[in-house]
Amino acid sequence: MTMGTRFAALLAGLLLAGCATVPAAPPPSVAAPAVVVASPTPADQNAVFEKLGRSYIDILTAENPVRATEFGDHRHDGELPAIDAAARQTRTIMDNQLLQALGQIDRSQLTPDNQVDYALLKNAVEYDVWDTQVLQTWAWNPQVYNTAASNALYLLVARDFAPWPQRFESIVSRMEQLPGYLAEVRKQLDPARVPKVYAETVAKQNAGIMEIVDSALLPEVERSGVPRTRFDAALANLKKAVAEHQKWLDTVLVPNAKGDFRLGSALYDRKMAFELMSPMTRPELKAKAQAAFADTRAEMGRLARTFPDCDRGDQQQAIECALAKSYAKRATRGTLEQVARQTLAQATDFVREKGFVAMPSAPVRVVPMPKFNQGNAVAYDDPPGPLEKDQPNFYTISPIPAEWTDAQAKSFLTEYNLYMLHDLSIHEAMPGHYLQLDHANKNDDPLRGVLQSGPFIEGWAVYGEGLMAEQGYLGGDATEDGKLFKLTMLKMRLRSVTNTLLDIGIQTEGMSREAAMDLMTKGAFQQEREAAGKWLRAQLSSVQLLSYFTGFEEHRALREEAKQRWGESFTLRRYNDEVLAHGSPPVKYVRALMFGTPVPQE
Repeated sequence: MTMGTRFAALLAGLLLAGCATVPAAPPPSVAAPAVVVASPTPADQNAVFEKLGRSYIDILTAENPVRATEFGDHRHDGELPAIDAAARQTRTIMDNQLLQALGQIDRSQLTPDNQVDYALLKNAVEYDVWDTQVLQTWAWNPQVYNTAASNALYLLVARDFAPWPQRFESIVSRMEQLPGYLAEVRKQLDPARVPKVYAETVAKQNAGIMEIVDSALLPEVERSGVPRTRFDAALANLKKAVAEHQKWLDTVLVPNAKGDFRLGSALYDRKMAFELMSPMTRPELKAKAQAAFADTRAEMGRLARTFPDCDRGDQQQAIECALAKSYAKRATRGTLEQVARQTLAQATDFVREKGFVAMPSAPVRVVPMPKFNQGNAVAYDDPPGPLEKDQPNFYTISPIPAEWTDAQAKSFLTEYNLYMLHDLSIHEAMPGHYLQLDHANKNDDPLRGVLQSGPFIEGWAVYGEGLMAEQGYLGGDATEDGKLFKLTMLKMRLRSVTNTLLDIGIQTEGMSREAAMDLMTKGAFQQEREAAGKWLRAQLSSVQLLSYFTGFEEHRALREEAKQRWGESFTLRRYNDEVLAHGSPPVKYVRALMFGTPVPQE
C-alpha cells in the first residue's frame, strides 16, 4: 500500500458511522469534499472529535514511522518516512482534510478536556501546513534528517519494549532502507538555503549513525546470536552509504551552504505563535524578560552579600565573588557522569522526604548522550513515548569532547560545578522533566500526550528548581552549601531569561556573537564554554529557547492564583499533583481544567 492510499484509508474512518456523511477519500490530487455532520448533539460531537483525534495519531504515525517509534507506537518500526515532494503534497492534503473535519465540529459542545485537545490539534495541523509550505525546513535544515536517520536505529536499541528478535527484524529493515533515505536527503536539501552552521554541525554528527551500530547494536547482535546474513549485508551497505553521505556533506553541502540561520521577524513571530500558543507579542515578551533579568540579578546580589567577604563593590562584583565559591567544587573530566548520578540520588531522596509531589513510578537511568545529539546541549531528558507505559526515562549527559584542551574542559567544569550539577539533575530529572513526564504518561489521553507543550514542560522544570530552593535543598539559607545552591538556581533562572533575550536578539535583531557572548558571560555570569555552546545552539534553533522563561512565568502565576482561590486548603502537594494531572498542555489550558473556567478559544 502506498502512503497516499494508506492515508486515504485512514481518512475514510475519521468520523463515526451514523454521525456524519463521509464520502470516499479522494486521491491526493483531488480536493476533499465537505464533511456534513448530521446529528450535532454534544454526545455525537464528542464522539466525532475523539475519533478524529485517534485518526490523526494513525495518520501521523504512518506518515513518520520514526516519530511513531518515539511515541511508543510500534506498528511501523520497520519503516522510514517518505521525504520527497510527493510525500509533502500528500501530507498537506491530509492536513487540509483534517482541518476541514475539525471545522465541522461545534467546539462549544465538547467537554472541557476535548476543547483543550481541539485547540492543540488545530494548532498542530496548521503549524505543519505552515512549516511545509512557508518555512520549508525540509529544504534547509539537515538536522531534521540526521536526527531521523539516527533515531531510526537508536530508538529500537535503547529501550526493551519488545523481545530482541522482534526489534532486530525492524532494525535490519531500517538499515536496508537508510541508504535510499540518505540519497533522498541529498536531493531535498538545497545547499544555497542551508545555513553554514547547520551544515558544519551535521557533518560532525553524521558519524553518530555508525557509532550507534558499533557501540549499541553490534554487541547485542554478537551476544544474542541472531542470524547475521541479512544483517551483515545491510551493515555493509549502510557503511558505504554513510561514508558517501559524509563525502557529500564535506565536499558539497558545507562548501556551498549559503543560507541565513536568522529567521527574521515575520517568520519568527508566526513560529512563536504556533510554539507558545499565546497572544503575547515578541516586544511584550522581550519587555517582560528585560524586567525579569534586572529582578533576578538584584535577588542574586542580595544573596551574594550575605557572604561577608562578598559584601563589597557593585552588584557585578558581589555576585561574581559569591559564584566563585561554587566554582571551587567541581567534577573532573572523567567523573562528570558519576557526579550527575550522585546528585540525582540526592535530589530524589530530598523530594521523597519532603513529599510535596507524588513520586514517579517508572525508573530513570543516567546515560551518555548519543554522538548524533551532541553539540546542541550539555544534557537532556529522554522520556519514554507518551503512548508507551513503564519504560525507563533516560537522563543523558554529554561527555566532554576529546578534542577540547584542558583549559576548555576547566571552563566547562567550572560552569557545571557541583551546585550546577545538582540544579541540572533537578531540572532534567527530579522533580523536573523525569517526574513531570512520568505523571503525564499516566494521563489516559493519547492525543494530548502526542501534542505536548514545550513551555509547559520546560517551565515546570525551571519551577522545580525554585521549588527545591524554597524547600531548603542542601540545607537552605542556614548553610553555605544551601546558599550556594540557591545562588546557582538563580543563575540558572537568569539563564532562562537570557535565553529569551538571546533568541529574540539573534533571530530577529541581528545580534552579533560578540554581543551575545557579552550578555551571557557578563550579564548572566556564564563561563566561556557554556556561552559558546549556547551561541551555537541559538543558531541551530529558533523559538525553543523562549519556552523556559515563558513557561516558568506561567507556572508561577498559576500557583499564585491557586493560593488565592484555595485559601487555607492550598498545599504544595495538592497544587503540584493537580497541575501534573492533565498531561502537558499549555498552562492556560491547565488553568481552565483546574479551576473550571472557560477553555480559551485561541
